[in-house]
Amino acid sequence: MSGVTTRRAFLGTALAAAAAVPLAAPAGAANRRRIPRGGIGMHLYTMRNVLAQDFAGTVGQLAEIGYATVGVSGRHGYSAAAIRGMLDAVGLRSVLEHIAYPTLTGSGLGQALEDLHTLGAKWPVVPSLPGSMHSVAGFREAAREFNRIGAASRAAGLGPVLFHNHGSDHVVVDGENLYDILLKETDPHLVAFELDVYWAAKGGAAGPATYFVRHPHRFPALHVKDMAPNGDFADVGSGTLDFAAMFDHAREGGVRQWLVEHDSPADPFASARNSYNYLAALRY
Repeated sequence: MSGVTTRRAFLGTALAAAAAVPLAAPAGAANRRRIPRGGIGMHLYTMRNVLAQDFAGTVGQLAEIGYATVGVSGRHGYSAAAIRGMLDAVGLRSVLEHIAYPTLTGSGLGQALEDLHTLGAKWPVVPSLPGSMHSVAGFREAAREFNRIGAASRAAGLGPVLFHNHGSDHVVVDGENLYDILLKETDPHLVAFELDVYWAAKGGAAGPATYFVRHPHRFPALHVKDMAPNGDFADVGSGTLDFAAMFDHAREGGVRQWLVEHDSPADPFASARNSYNYLAALRY
């Protein structure tokens, strides 16, 4: 399927789902909803190059733009305590951290959960699965491991473990959609999802509105990333993805954090500003 066809199918599914399910909002409320200011965050992978040069200055500029929260992705040599100090100094709050799957499945789990407390974050996030696990058996194994990790996270006083998707996670193998295996075979109290809307579109997945309706309260965080007409990454609001349609059922999906991401911005600060301004002004 071509990239254009994939994007059309993705957006068409989102719009169809939004039209098929009655809104809970009062009459006349359509297009008046807005993302809570405390819910607009930056996934720090976007800023990795400038963070490596000046971590404190970078998070300070994000706060000045208006961001309220961050998702931590790489510490650039700093401890969890040092990062917490830099975030506290500018009034930003960490909500999650991306932690490698082998760390969470191995002996590093306990320290990772302790570090989340230090950061003041709520969710450990698996950013991806090893390529060798991209099979039905591999995703079933991951589902079992996620339940175990999620139980440990809950026992530590944190939230469920989240899984962050890429395009290849939405493929159908032996008649089964890999991503759907995780949705079906994990305990909703222990395992939830950080849906990357760009990679879902790129992978030909059902639209976010469809996921939110079918699996309520399982998507506490999103990666809000736009797609350029040629399929590349774009600042939020400048590309082809219909965010109003995506967010129409965000409340049903349990979305609490809209984390901006751009994998390769030419100017990270300009991209951060453009994306924030779009989300702050969006009505859906």
